Amino acid sequence: MQEHRRYCSQLFVLLVLFIISLYIVPISGKNGSGLIEVDVGVILDADHMVGKVSQSCISMALEDFYALNQNHSTTRIVLHKRNSKGDVVEAASGAIDLLKNVQVQAILGPQRSSQAEFVIDIGNKKQVPIISQATSPTLSPTDNPYFIRGAQNGSSQVESLTAIVQAFGWREVVLIYEDTDYGRGVVPFLTNSFQGISTQIRHRSVLSLSASDDHILEELYKLKTMQTRVFVVHMLPFLASHFFTKVKQAEMMNTGYAWIITDGLTSLLDYMDPTVLKSMQGVIGVKPYVPKSSQLENFKVRWRKRFRQENPNVDIFEMNVFGLWAYDSTTALAMAVERSGIGVSKFKKPVAKENLTDLTAIGISEMGPRLLQSLQNIEFNGLSGKFHLLNGQLRPSSFQIVNVIGKGDREIGFWTRNNGISKNLSLPSSKNYSTNKDDLGAIIWPGESNVVPKGWEMPTGEAKLRVGVPVKNGFMEFVSVKRDSQTNAVIATGFCINVFKEVMDHYLPYAVPYEFLPFETPDGESAGSYDELVYQISLGIYDAVVGDITIVSNRSRFVDFTLPYTESGVAMVVPFEDDDRKNAWIFMKPLKTDLWLTTGVFFVFTGFVVWAFEHRVNEEFRGPPGKQVGMIFWFSFSTLVFAHKEKLISNLSRFVVIVWIFVVLVLTSSYTASLTSMLTVQKLKPSVTDIRDLIQSKEYVGYQKGSFVEGLLKNKAFDTSKFKNYSTFEQYDEALSKGSKNGGVAAIIDELPYIRLFLSKPKYCAKYTMVGPIYKTAGFGFAFPKGSPLVPDVSRAVLNVTEQNVMTRIEEEWLGEGATCAEQDGARVTSDSLTLDSFKGLFIVAAVASFSALVLFLSIFLYENWNTLASNDSSIREKLVAMAKTFDEEKDNSSNASKRKNPTGEGMAVPTAVTADCQQSPASDSQLAEWIFSHDEGLSTTETNTPIHETIEIVESNEQK
Repeated sequence: MQEHRRYCSQLFVLLVLFIISLYIVPISGKNGSGLIEVDVGVILDADHMVGKVSQSCISMALEDFYALNQNHSTTRIVLHKRNSKGDVVEAASGAIDLLKNVQVQAILGPQRSSQAEFVIDIGNKKQVPIISQATSPTLSPTDNPYFIRGAQNGSSQVESLTAIVQAFGWREVVLIYEDTDYGRGVVPFLTNSFQGISTQIRHRSVLSLSASDDHILEELYKLKTMQTRVFVVHMLPFLASHFFTKVKQAEMMNTGYAWIITDGLTSLLDYMDPTVLKSMQGVIGVKPYVPKSSQLENFKVRWRKRFRQENPNVDIFEMNVFGLWAYDSTTALAMAVERSGIGVSKFKKPVAKENLTDLTAIGISEMGPRLLQSLQNIEFNGLSGKFHLLNGQLRPSSFQIVNVIGKGDREIGFWTRNNGISKNLSLPSSKNYSTNKDDLGAIIWPGESNVVPKGWEMPTGEAKLRVGVPVKNGFMEFVSVKRDSQTNAVIATGFCINVFKEVMDHYLPYAVPYEFLPFETPDGESAGSYDELVYQISLGIYDAVVGDITIVSNRSRFVDFTLPYTESGVAMVVPFEDDDRKNAWIFMKPLKTDLWLTTGVFFVFTGFVVWAFEHRVNEEFRGPPGKQVGMIFWFSFSTLVFAHKEKLISNLSRFVVIVWIFVVLVLTSSYTASLTSMLTVQKLKPSVTDIRDLIQSKEYVGYQKGSFVEGLLKNKAFDTSKFKNYSTFEQYDEALSKGSKNGGVAAIIDELPYIRLFLSKPKYCAKYTMVGPIYKTAGFGFAFPKGSPLVPDVSRAVLNVTEQNVMTRIEEEWLGEGATCAEQDGARVTSDSLTLDSFKGLFIVAAVASFSALVLFLSIFLYENWNTLASNDSSIREKLVAMAKTFDEEKDNSSNASKRKNPTGEGMAVPTAVTADCQQSPASDSQLAEWIFSHDEGLSTTETNTPIHETIEIVESNEQK
């Protein structure tokens, strides 16, 4: 019993001691100082210079971090290094080893994209953050949540490369890259970016890492035969060392060439052999900009000392941006570990199953998600500049643009996302984005040249530019192709040919040899339409096409056109309309129907108004109703020819008639002018004025053979059975003369330059005229291959030619000085009928005058007969009848009575001589009439000393008779 108690007490003591040990003795994962140890793996290529540099930087980063935070740090990162040996399998096996045997919480590296891809996939499955400097855009933190890119994305440099190409105006580039994930990853981004500035990637050259020198030379010689002389190289130093040595050997590092290298190579130029750098003189490169700081300079001093100790056999002691990123990434990891408060490394094992693989048996990290959360959006000022992890990768910074000169590179400028290219980074915030080459420093180009390469040259294997020209039987003024009878050499002439020669020979800033090649069959006939001729460029048969080639949309799908050098548009040529002077009713055409009707209404209305004013006071406007109606029409219409003889007594009548006669004067003058014009120039009216009339009437139409106009007419819904094509102006004339019903056409539809030339000839301009333009085109242009670097230079030269007198000289030489008849410009000298709109003002004036006078007359009449209207003894009907009778009665007019009888009872004074001779001379009656008319006008013709009483007797006796 006692022994049993002793045994129980011993067990109790052991239990107490065990519990105390849990609080006193450090647990696994803690060192003697009480700090939590966090295992972190490092996978680097220790045999490569970049790996060596990064490895030393990672160790120094932890030492610096814990030295700076020794008083409040609760963790310690313990590094476990593995050498990838530049092999994907070694990198993957190293990662599995670190996870299985060490159970690391994170892995730094690897730096090569191909190795990182496998390690990142493992990290995603085990939920362990992988912090790598792999720059390939194919590795995306979005698709791989446990991938942290401790470097700038390779696609971030694309805009800086594009800005350089845009600054120098290069329209074509050749892309050369290595056949790896790193090489292929940036290609889609470069392609899209260059397309955004209309620069074409003419060729892509892909080189394997194992490519032999002979294969590289073969590829370079192929590139040398192309026009493009701008090359963008995206490869790492291993392959670049062989490549640029062969570039120098192939004589492609000479004047006229431009070479641009990406950041992966530019950042590591210090590690390349001097002989390789010698073959890269004049190359331009971009690399991430690392701002200078005292902290960085101090670190470099310490790092060199340590690196020499760790690598005594290495001769190069230069820091690179990948080492700085490794330092900053390690610092970021140490900060995240402190923030996350992670403890003992622990992996959640899977449920026990048979045949588990090593990777599956590892389990999933429980601390990984917390550590990943702490790494997100971490930001601090590191050795490489502002280190900000945004969306799982380092936020892009500025790029430094360098020029390879001597034993290294020389800074020539910078590129930033906000300001573009600049010589320095101290720029105002208001500065606009720039792609101006003047914002870069002086550049030494390949061949030690200071002249900017134009970006292309004629291919080495082809001495001349092959220029296709159309072969045609007519319109020789534009293009004519003949062969020398002795040498069989092609002789091309014409307006278009001369413009091209002027542009190429005198206005391009460089010499371009060329030769004309006719587009013909073996028997010398045209080999096809203009569309087929243009298509030959895309087939590689011609390098350019010159002639009367119109710029249209369907052709621009295969070629690039220069700016046009002629006027644009499509128009119709139609005969003049038949002479209309034989029409029996042509006298009705000067005025439109509405004007005829309005004029007639005003004639009647004016006659009525005058009759109303004169009816009571003028004997000539009185009488039976039929006579009065006739007087209304007679008086008004007689004013048309100013034949009215009735004397007007009322002042209101005289006012109305004066205004109306002015209206009649204008109308008759306009009528006479219009009728005269119709009888003289009516023949100049075109027979067709609208293309829709041709479609509706189903007339035959003609066009130039081989022209794009045929397709245009089809789009306009013309009946194709009504098409006829012609090749010469003579055929145009014959077809138009016959007409559509006699085997010809109703109209010729062609481009303006041809129509202008056709109508400039005197024998044609008198018979035909132009209608239109009916369709807009861009004019004639020169065609080149898609993306040809010649297009912008030739376009600028075309502008110079068209803006100077040289174009006028060429036009006068081939197209003449222009026609002497007005019809050449398509002006329709016709006489259209006059419309009411032209005379509205006149009729308004006449109407206002007549209505005003009528209102005034009615007011006076009603005032004079107010007693009748105001009478209460009569009905309204009786009042109206009384007013009508009053209006119909003749008004007593003293001035009228005085014409028959003098107020003193004496007659008119008639000369004695006249009375004495009145029965003897046959002319006495007319003399008397003239005297009486003069008296009616208030004129006195009595002779001096003639007795008045004798005159009275004669007048009275006449009245009695």
